[in-house]
Amino acid sequence: MSAFPCSDDVLPESVAVLPLPEVADRLGLVVTRVHQMLRDHQLLAVRRDGVVSVPERFFDTEGVVRFLPGLITVMKDAKYTDEEILEWIFTEDDSLPGTPVDALHGPLAREVIRRAAADPF
Repeated sequence: MSAFPCSDDVLPESVAVLPLPEVADRLGLVVTRVHQMLRDHQLLAVRRDGVVSVPERFFDTEGVVRFLPGLITVMKDAKYTDEEILEWIFTEDDSLPGTPVDALHGPLAREVIRRAAADPF
């Protein structure tokens, strides 16, 4: 089994993150399944203070935010690195308003994916 991807921590310090065992608990999965989700680009992780973690905003009460895996796929297909994707997802955008990750939690989720497909940066 190959190692799972983990990015440099390019997130603002204010972004809360969850260590992988907490992600597994939240999703009701074993941690190795979370590793597979990272390899499959359904989630992105960063190493913060030596601990591999996933941004808490990637989850809602149902689990992984519905449109997040699709957004990651669109951006990966456009050749963006995980770090660039994370930076874009957590960058304030007054036209949304808020950040793209905030918009994924509401009615603007499809607009976020449309913008990512068009040219996020």
